[in-house]
Amino acid sequence: MRQSILSRRTTETDITLRLCLEGQGQAEIRTGVGFLDHMLTLFARHGGFDLTLTCDGDTGVDDHHSVEDIGIALGAAFKEALGDKRGICRYGDICLPMDEALIQAAVDLSGRGGYFGKLPIPTEKVGTFDTELVKEFMVAFARESGCTLHLIELAGENSHHIIEGAFKALARALRQAVSIDPDFGDEIPSTKGLL
Repeated sequence: MRQSILSRRTTETDITLRLCLEGQGQAEIRTGVGFLDHMLTLFARHGGFDLTLTCDGDTGVDDHHSVEDIGIALGAAFKEALGDKRGICRYGDICLPMDEALIQAAVDLSGRGGYFGKLPIPTEKVGTFDTELVKEFMVAFARESGCTLHLIELAGENSHHIIEGAFKALARALRQAVSIDPDFGDEIPSTKGLL
């Protein structure tokens, strides 16, 4: 079973995380950032990942450190759980509708992490959540996981729907990419022999 257990402590956040890639989509999330809890619960469900995550952060300042550090920790957990990536499909993509929003996600677990997003969000906040933090999360996750991540908004008007569509689309694309490819079994999915 591919899983990871990690802790990340800084002067700004204290994070503990458990991730299982072959899960049932179960989530226990307590980050101190209510909107992010909601997004990560959806992420776990749509990815079929079991995810337990707690974060005690300096949210009295704002949510920036918690959101970015959670992206870092979750990315590191994916990288650890995947090991040498032997047998994985490596790529995943989806075009996901969320009411009026339509989000395209594509991932490559290449080891060369980078976020390439065209995800305009029309409002600065959803509730108390700063919507600019979506990019901070995605950048941190992609960099730490070694995942090339493209998120493109093809349509959308409602900020909540756009962000929710992005997290669901990421989860569904990752679900494809981390799955074991029965045609290649125990091989590294690269001509280089290393990802």
